[in-house]
Amino acid sequence: MSRPADHRSVRRVVLPSGKTIEVLYFEAHQGAVGDPKLSEQIDGLHVCPSCSSQLVSPVAWEEAGSSHWDVTLHCPNCDWLGNGVFPEAAVESFDEELDRGTEALVRDLQRLMRANMEDEIDRFVAALAADQIWPMDF
Repeated sequence: MSRPADHRSVRRVVLPSGKTIEVLYFEAHQGAVGDPKLSEQIDGLHVCPSCSSQLVSPVAWEEAGSSHWDVTLHCPNCDWLGNGVFPEAAVESFDEELDRGTEALVRDLQRLMRANMEDEIDRFVAALAADQIWPMDF
């Protein structure tokens, strides 16, 4: 009895931490190279073709010629993974969208840090006023 043909490919992905992992792609895997959902993507690379989430991020990318990029994308919402070759203009637009998202996250983080610091200061002032702070607390 013979085994069915093994239609898979392995791709090495370097994570931002520097760690390298191997990702195994099966021919039938959604998001593999040639995925029609990805090639028909008109909303931008940041929009998931599977669930329409706007949180898609790049997992890996490399140049694929002088004016195209080979990009692996991941949606944290539905765990969709896709790979495709895109023109430089689409990748630049995607990069700008990622920059906007990063700026929004930084603004939210700064607001949260400020709110937390204000809360800590209010509690410290209240503790001082109630004479609940002792030298041994430091």
